[in-house]
Amino acid sequence: MTVSNVSKRPIRIGTRGSALALAQASEVRARLMAAHDLDEDAFEIAVMSTSGDRILDRPLSEVGGKGLFTKEIEEALHECRIDLAVHSSKDMASALPEGLHLSAFLEREDVRDAFIGRTASTIAELPEGAVVGSASLRRQALLQRLRPDLRLVILRGNVQTRLAKLANGDVDATLLALAGLKRLGLEDRATEILDETAFPPAPGQGAICIETRVGDAETEALVAAIDHAPTHRALLAERAFLAELDGSCRTPIAAHATITGERVQLSGMILSPDGAHAHSGRREGLAADGEALGRALARSLLEEAGPAFFEGWAR
Repeated sequence: MTVSNVSKRPIRIGTRGSALALAQASEVRARLMAAHDLDEDAFEIAVMSTSGDRILDRPLSEVGGKGLFTKEIEEALHECRIDLAVHSSKDMASALPEGLHLSAFLEREDVRDAFIGRTASTIAELPEGAVVGSASLRRQALLQRLRPDLRLVILRGNVQTRLAKLANGDVDATLLALAGLKRLGLEDRATEILDETAFPPAPGQGAICIETRVGDAETEALVAAIDHAPTHRALLAERAFLAELDGSCRTPIAAHATITGERVQLSGMILSPDGAHAHSGRREGLAADGEALGRALARSLLEEAGPAFFEGWAR
């Protein structure tokens, strides 16, 4: 497949089937159409159901981790049933299947988390013992760090499912990525936008990534035209931090890198699941050294926390 002969068959874009995933895949398609002067019929969006979409009664940490959101899509990519896959970067495991890599990132959206309260508009206004639903260990740990009196429950499902459960009174509040709400036109549902310094985001939050086969030069040339270099550099630093920590959905980890010119600033945090213990740090240097900075920051936090910090819950 080349950009010049794509009319022979559509370029197949693999994605999950949620409204947010489809919005992200459609954004990638629109950007590729504009970059290469292609019509919409030059693309096919292949919708796939993943294990993470189907298993909703248990925390991801109990059934295989965040890779459950990508497993079936990555299998299709590896088997050449699709040409590229579109994901939320924060859903990507730190280690990808052999033969696949993240070759492009769209310009990052807002990295912040949004609080959505049913009866209270802010975290501070929640009454003692209020029930907050979230599937993210990071959000749970940060919430407990701020409000140890709250009762936290697992709330799985797509954005619309979680909002429906909130409206039905299953929980008093929930937390969602502001970027996802914006992409769905639901930003007005947020009752409080959480500052990223006090409530740091997950590695990769707010960034759409494109996964391709290693060595597929034609597809990589296609997506290179829409790669946003500053976002790409920031995500390399954050993912190196995550990988050094062997991070997964079993480990409450936050990270955020920003690029200014040729410089990168990276902040990171590791927490105990109950939020009672946290270690954070910051590194700054050349953006080209972002991955090395990410690994160095992770090692420094592990050294500060001690070898027993992740024992019993990180595996």
